[in-house]
Amino acid sequence: MLDEQTSATLAELFRALGDPTRLRLIACLAEKEQSVGDLAEALKMSLSAISHQLGILRRMRIVRGRREGQRVYYRLDDEHIAVIFRDALRHVEHS
Repeated sequence: MLDEQTSATLAELFRALGDPTRLRLIACLAEKEQSVGDLAEALKMSLSAISHQLGILRRMRIVRGRREGQRVYYRLDDEHIAVIFRDALRHVEHS
């Protein structure tokens, strides 16, 4: 049985993953570390829109950034996120 705090934290994670744009970002980052510009180009979105979504994912500890000069490169926070994403994708593709 889940306690209240754990279930609330888990629900927040699922809410963060419940946005198509954020899922597309996670899919890109599951492949490799990328800059905001690379992600904006891949998703055909503005830099500010990508930055906004990355901020949400960063606060949820789904992604993390690494600064290199003026650029910030993002990657998934840990392998658990990649596993959650890939398992959910397999489930959807299997249906």
